[in-house]
Amino acid sequence: MNICVFLSAAELDERYTRPAREFAELLGKGGHTLVWGGSDVGLMKVVADGVREAGGRLVGVSVEFLGARARKDADEMVVARDLAERKALLLQKADAVVIMVGGTGTLDEATEILELKKHGHTQKPVVLLNTAGFYDGLKEQFLRMEAEGFLPVPLTDLVFFAEEAVGALAYLEESRGTQ
Repeated sequence: MNICVFLSAAELDERYTRPAREFAELLGKGGHTLVWGGSDVGLMKVVADGVREAGGRLVGVSVEFLGARARKDADEMVVARDLAERKALLLQKADAVVIMVGGTGTLDEATEILELKKHGHTQKPVVLLNTAGFYDGLKEQFLRMEAEGFLPVPLTDLVFFAEEAVGALAYLEESRGTQ
């Protein structure tokens, strides 16, 4: 399975890097392909290194203005003109999506895939990996949106919240098996 991971390129501490490494190892050992933003820095590097070390494939989608940070040993690397094209290519190459910790770019990518699902433009499974409670506030906001009628479909149809890497991958594998 090609699993797109939206995540930060920032250098982060162990409470975020350890679970990311765990997920990467599971992904690689499971024979899956990482589809990611292509950067060889920060958390993106941690995940790509872990997938590579565990025997998985790497498919990167970088963007022109970040080309200097692109990983050189990816199995495939595409360079998009801009961020909008990058998002489209990432989703096109993916069978499923995992949202890890990140900043505004990660949040933008996350809301785009959820909006596409909400409108029926994709059925790809989406997992939000809530490492160290990072997305507790976002989850609360999503639940409020659902309760107050802002989501025309149940939140559980849009995204699965996982607290641990093993639960995230198990959900994706189970979801892909039923589609």
